[in-house]
Parts: sequence; C-alpha cells; structure tokens
Amino acid sequence: AAGAGDARQAAAGAGDARQAGGAAVDQLARDFEAQRPYLRRLAYGTLGSFAEADDVVQEAWLRLQRADAAAIEDLRAWLTTVVGRLALDALGSARRRRERYVGPWLPEPEVTALGPDGPRTTGPVVAGGDASRQAARDPAEQVSLDEQVSTALLVVLERLSPAERTAFVLHDVFGLGFPEVAEVVGRTPAAVRQLAARARRHVDEGRPRFPASREQQNEIVAAFAVAWQAGDVEALLGVLDPDVVFTSDGGGVVTAARKPVEGAERVARMLAGFTRVLRARSDADAHGALAEVNGAPGLLLDDGGIRGVVSFTIDAGRIVAIDIVRNPQKLGHVPFEALMPLALDAAPEVTPEGGDER
Repeated sequence: AAGAGDARQAAAGAGDARQAGGAAVDQLARDFEAQRPYLRRLAYGTLGSFAEADDVVQEAWLRLQRADAAAIEDLRAWLTTVVGRLALDALGSARRRRERYVGPWLPEPEVTALGPDGPRTTGPVVAGGDASRQAARDPAEQVSLDEQVSTALLVVLERLSPAERTAFVLHDVFGLGFPEVAEVVGRTPAAVRQLAARARRHVDEGRPRFPASREQQNEIVAAFAVAWQAGDVEALLGVLDPDVVFTSDGGGVVTAARKPVEGAERVARMLAGFTRVLRARSDADAHGALAEVNGAPGLLLDDGGIRGVVSFTIDAGRIVAIDIVRNPQKLGHVPFEALMPLALDAAPEVTPEGGDER
C-alpha cells in the first residue's frame, strides 16, 4: 500500500511538473507574440520584404523554443539580437535573388486604409520602448519619424552594404546603442559607428532637401490623382518635378516598365496614355483609393484585375519620385477590399515651394 501511495504521489508530481512546464511554454509564447510586431518591423526595415521578415521572425521563435528561456534576462533585447543577425544573413541571399529580378525591384509596401479624417500616422517602434532614450540621441544621427518606414528610405537602403544597412536600421531607426549593434553585425562598436556614419551619408544624399508637410503631401497626392484620373498632361506637369523618376515593379509577373522612366514630360504623357487605354477598353473596371503607404499619402489602383500600390517622394512641393508595386506576390497583404473608392473631381490648387532654389 505504501508503494502504491508513493507511485501515486510521484505521478501527481510529474503531472504538476508537466502542467507547470506547459504554462511556462504558453507564457513564453504570449511574451513572444507581444514582441512580434516590433520584430517584424525591424526585419522589414532590414529586408524591405514582409514575406522575408515573417520567415526571419518565425525562425527567431523556433530558436527561442530551443533556448534556455529562464536564462534570458531581457527577452526583447535577446530577440532583437537574434532577429538582427537572421535578417543580416537573409539580406545576403535576398540581394542575390534581386540581382536576377525581372525589372526594377521595389520594397513591399506597407499600406494603411484611409480614415475619414485623412491618412492615419503609423508610429515608429523604438527598441526597448524607452522614449527618453530616443529623445536623448544626437538629432543629427536620428531619422525623422515620418521617414522611418518610407519607400524612399527603403530604396536608398538598397544601395548600402548589408552591414551598413543593418547598422543604420538598428541604430538610427530603432535606437540601439553601438555595443548592441556590434553584437549583431559581429564588429567592434567603433567599426559599427563608422558603418552607420557611411550609411547616414548615403541616406542624406537621397533625402528630400525641402520635405513637404503632411498637409502638403495630402494636397499634392490628391492633385496628382485628379490629374491622372482625367488624363490631364498639363495638370500632371504642374505637380511633377522636371527630373521626376517613375519606377514600376512587376517582377516579370505582370506588365510593368522594365526600366525607370525619367523626366516630367515623359512621365506625364505615359500616365495620360495609360488613362486613355483604360477608357478605350470596354471591359475595364478601373478604380482606385487613397491610402497611407509606408507612412505617407499614396494611392492604390485596380485596373480590372491587376492591382498596384503607388508611393511618392516629394521635394520642394513637387513629386520627384513615383514608385508603383504591381507584382501580385508583393501585394497579398494589402487590404484592397477595405479601402474607400477614389472619387476626386477637384483638388486644391498646389503651389510648389522652393522652386526658385532648385
């Protein structure tokens, strides 16, 4: 009887241990899920692809499950290091794939539906959640909040080496210190400081000299949408910079320009021609929507089955870059059905600023 009692007691103890272990795993999963949006954003900033970012974040979860969670003092910092390293490794293979990409490669767009009060601002995520730490950083080294996820910034980051890009994203965008970034990149803090400085110079070269306010961005994008919808070349020329560059990413899956189109006249006439073609098609069911694309006003288009996301870079009151992603493999996450229809019959008159300085 005593032996049976001991066995029952041992079995109960084992059951309690399994229950405690299961509860610990569940808590770890909840803690990880709380960090997932931050980790996904970090990986996206490094890779420019949500699909690749999701793969990196999932691998981080698998590694966390294999690690001694009880020995991890700061889960967010541990995951940041792991995701940073995984993204850096993934960036090398991603670069090789992009070299074989058909036509120009653009980052996957981050799209938010337009609300009744205008585009909603997507706030940045600061590593560690310490706002005072972000504010205390050297302003000359800090990317403006509106630029943190912009398409223009992601395009510029494509020109950097993987180490430079990782150092810039982790330090300048997510606020990690150089010792923390050094752990990810595998270099000394001094070397990482140099990497970030070189990256910052490249970013500064590609940054608008006279950036538009949010209100100006809204007005210019609305005016562009009206002009494009009407096929009005003169109106398009009124909002385009003389040296505007139009880039279209179809990935060889759908029709898109294989090379960037440069110059206001060429871009305006191409866009007006696109409108005429749609109007001539009896089966065309083209419509669009205003949306927030990577933190700035943009457009979503559906020209009868082929969809696209348009983002803009604006400098001195004019559009200097138009980037449109049409590759359906990059648009699966975009909430097209949830967006309001584009119904713009008029837009406020837009007066370019700083024109005499350009």
